[in-house]
Amino acid sequence: MVENSASVIVKAPVHQVYELFTHFNDFPKFMSFVEEVTYYDDERSHWVVHVGRRYEWDAVNEDWIPDQQVGWRSFNGLQNSGKVKFRALGPERTGVDVYIQYEPPFGALGQLGETLGVGSYFTTVLERDLQHFAHMVEDAPPGSLDPMSSHYLFHGESAAKKGSVTPKQLEAMSHDPMMSPEALAERQTRIEHESQERQQREAELVEAERQRLERERQIITERRQILAREAEKRRRERQEREEALRRSPRIVPDPYYTHAARARVLGDRDGRRARVPNFTEDPMTSRYPLKSDTSTPPYSSPSP
Repeated sequence: MVENSASVIVKAPVHQVYELFTHFNDFPKFMSFVEEVTYYDDERSHWVVHVGRRYEWDAVNEDWIPDQQVGWRSFNGLQNSGKVKFRALGPERTGVDVYIQYEPPFGALGQLGETLGVGSYFTTVLERDLQHFAHMVEDAPPGSLDPMSSHYLFHGESAAKKGSVTPKQLEAMSHDPMMSPEALAERQTRIEHESQERQQREAELVEAERQRLERERQIITERRQILAREAEKRRRERQEREEALRRSPRIVPDPYYTHAARARVLGDRDGRRARVPNFTEDPMTSRYPLKSDTSTPPYSSPSP
């Protein structure tokens, strides 16, 4: 047995990713190598893929766990089995891991083909189609569980778009109510309308961003102008002061009106009064000589 695996991260909740992946019959609408998935019943299906050459098998579901895992095992045609695991990486991120085991056809010749690179080519194709699946889910409306709601279906590399699906797949799709001409026309109209709305929203966002940047530029320009006017005002005031000082006449201060000239002793606030010759008799009254016949002292301190 040969095993191939591939992984992808989808920007959607795990339940939505699980539900959209289990629409096996929609695989040819977005995958490039799956040309047919038709149902026998709820458990059995018929597959046709093209990887280098065409392979067919009938498969039965097994090991299904809601929102966690799906599995299958072939019981007719190419011997293969596989599992797909879904890992919630967050409220809006899901990891999808695909593991496929198969028995190369033609025995030793098939093993030789695997050795020469068929297996690596299949892994590359599987990884690319898983990316297509991620685009399909992310392009669907939030919470949508119907692949037909995604605009990504029928992209240029899908088997349905290339016309490589089998007649049985075409017949199955023709019986699908969502694939009727009326439903497809309505879907196309909705896609065009939603595309126009999206372009309008994007244009509005671009215009809002442009207006925001323009307002910021205006505010910055106004602030610079205010700062320039204030700087010019300060410069003129300083120039006027300097000019006034330059033109004003110099006045030499009269020593008589200075405190040092009026003070008889430098630093003595009472220096205005003359000392008396007998100042040494009483330092406290040396400036106010006592009179023998006075009844009221010449100086009285203010009442407290």
